[in-house]
Amino acid sequence: MLVHGSCVGIGGRGVLLRGPPGGGKSDLALRLIADGAVLVADDQVMLVGEAGRLLASAPAAIAGRIEVRGIGIVTMEYAESVALLLVVDLVAPEQVERLPEAAHCDYLGLDLARVALAPFEASAPVKVRLAVDAAARDSTRRS
Repeated sequence: MLVHGSCVGIGGRGVLLRGPPGGGKSDLALRLIADGAVLVADDQVMLVGEAGRLLASAPAAIAGRIEVRGIGIVTMEYAESVALLLVVDLVAPEQVERLPEAAHCDYLGLDLARVALAPFEASAPVKVRLAVDAAARDSTRRS
């Protein structure tokens, strides 16, 4: 399954960033990468279900490439695949709930934690990392 979005790995845990074109997916991915995350895919993400997990990777034609607005397409180190743990929907700041209920989404019959965040807030990378940690704790409890 091919989805529109960007994906990074944080401590071996995959995060899919979804949003409209120009919505901040690559920008947030770059800020996460600058803080130690690894690029998996930018713009298009391949999802494959395997052994009860959802694996994310880049289509071969764009592997290791990310669009940096104002600079162009940049090549960098990347992870070939990562087990997806979290989906982050990028929304306008006024659409972010102050105290949201736990949310989930489904790809290929597999349940993933989901959060909605404003991508251009200075705290967005920290919020993504906190959401990854919470999703990892939740998935351990459900196992």
